[in-house]
Amino acid sequence: MKRREFMILLGSTAWRPLAARAQPLPKLPTIGVLGPVNAEAAGQWTAALVQRLRELGWIEGRTVAIEYRWAQGRAERAVEIADEFVRLKVDVIVTSGTTNVMAARQVTSVTPIVFAAAADPIGNGLVASLARPGGNATGLSNQSTDLAAKRIELLREAIPHLNRLAIMINPAYPGTKFEMAEGKAAAQTLGIEVVDHEILRTEDIAPAFDEIKGHAQALRVVDDRLTFDNRVLINTLAFAAGLPTMYGFRAQVETGGLMSYGPNFRDLSRRAADYVDKILRGSKPADLPVQQPTRFDLFINLKTARALGLDLPPALLARADEVIE
Repeated sequence: MKRREFMILLGSTAWRPLAARAQPLPKLPTIGVLGPVNAEAAGQWTAALVQRLRELGWIEGRTVAIEYRWAQGRAERAVEIADEFVRLKVDVIVTSGTTNVMAARQVTSVTPIVFAAAADPIGNGLVASLARPGGNATGLSNQSTDLAAKRIELLREAIPHLNRLAIMINPAYPGTKFEMAEGKAAAQTLGIEVVDHEILRTEDIAPAFDEIKGHAQALRVVDDRLTFDNRVLINTLAFAAGLPTMYGFRAQVETGGLMSYGPNFRDLSRRAADYVDKILRGSKPADLPVQQPTRFDLFINLKTARALGLDLPPALLARADEVIE
């Protein structure tokens, strides 16, 4: 072989692997995570989701891409994020919280949506039924309506003489009317008088306590973005009024609330990953039944109880998943 022919042959064979490497890589399946608040607040929820995805073979950056966005507790921002995800053509949107699920459903009826927790999915129009969701959304109920009665019962157990209860609600929150109805029914069964106090903005909180003080023996705060963001203020005013409080999340107990009872959100996040796995492998949300929580957490702030002069029953403390001292 002549030298000129050899060099041409060598050059052509050397070029082919480089050309192959220059070809664009196949697009990874993409998950759009619509976080309800911010990265810090959703840290444990996101970590549980990602860890379960890894266990199922979906490794971020290798077998799946994950786009994270944070709604900062604003419904309009959630709509913007959902719209962005649709334009990015993500394969599935994962979110948590009724408001965020409703925002995603407002934007798309095609892109699959998995909710890690939502209040009353049927009552809020997220799915047609639990067994057959029928649309592009499925996931897990936080069972807030069903838990309303249990929270009242736990307050009565902590305060045996409880017969007047105040409930603080934000009527703009989608799950309020359902939880209020269940809570009032449970209270009536226990012989507890209930008065609800509505708040629509931070400025309404202090006046609400002016009305509650002296007219109730305990306070149930219905959880939503407004009450969560103002948990320190609410707990400060509740303590000043001598009111034991009941919530649905640990964060409110960490900042001085007396008790919280609700689903284990790390477990819900892991189970949400199972839905994502099924959808990425070809299942349709319409065919995946909505599931209920199976693990629940009771948190008690013993320091708050002592400061309020409450002597909590040992049996109640023994059942707590964590007693904060």
